[in-house]
Amino acid sequence: MNLDLLFEASAWASLLTLTAMEIVLGIDNIVFISVLVSRLPAAEGKRARQIGLALALVFRIALLLILSWLIGLTEPVITILGKGLSWRDLILLAGGLFLIYKATHEIHQGVEGHGEDGSKPVTAGFTAVIAQIIVIDMVFSVDSIVTAIGMAEHVEIMIAAVVIAMGVMYLASGAIAGFIERHPTTKMLALAFLLMIGIALVADGVGFHIPRGYIYTAMAFSAFVEILNVSARRKRSH
Repeated sequence: MNLDLLFEASAWASLLTLTAMEIVLGIDNIVFISVLVSRLPAAEGKRARQIGLALALVFRIALLLILSWLIGLTEPVITILGKGLSWRDLILLAGGLFLIYKATHEIHQGVEGHGEDGSKPVTAGFTAVIAQIIVIDMVFSVDSIVTAIGMAEHVEIMIAAVVIAMGVMYLASGAIAGFIERHPTTKMLALAFLLMIGIALVADGVGFHIPRGYIYTAMAFSAFVEILNVSARRKRSH
């Protein structure tokens, strides 16, 4: 470990910038995990959320430790309709399609009203939730770390930024999951976010980049409007 980095202003600036970016990119991960754990009992949901975020941290650090291999993921490995696709593109395509399917399936269940009798298969449900979290953690981790490469020159800074960002995500995830659980309408909004993120990942996979700033601005605005709606409903109920 290079201890000289502790005394370099540029290293601290890089750490702050990278940490902020990792937190923003982690929003997708938090929303997905929060939606999934909302189907589990409180105790199981909390454990699934903790496992999911721990796995996200492990995947990100593991990818940082194999940077040379990760950079190779951006090299084209297959050509479809004249378009060269890398392993990263294929991973984003698969992850995006999975998110689109999962969000659409959950929206359909919410609209049709299935599973509202309160019965939740704890064991099978918990295992299925963890499996889905693992899949999407891998997708978001690849996207996050590939995006981070180039913003910092030292792996130590990248790992520190990821650890700090995951700590912030862990603290925020409980509040977000609880809010979604207490206010069912926000779950539909979260699913709409996941659908939008899935479309953005598919677009990235085929080489059409949608600036994340547009997506996160739309998400922030929609979330603000929903918070106003929740506040208004709460006042009317009193």
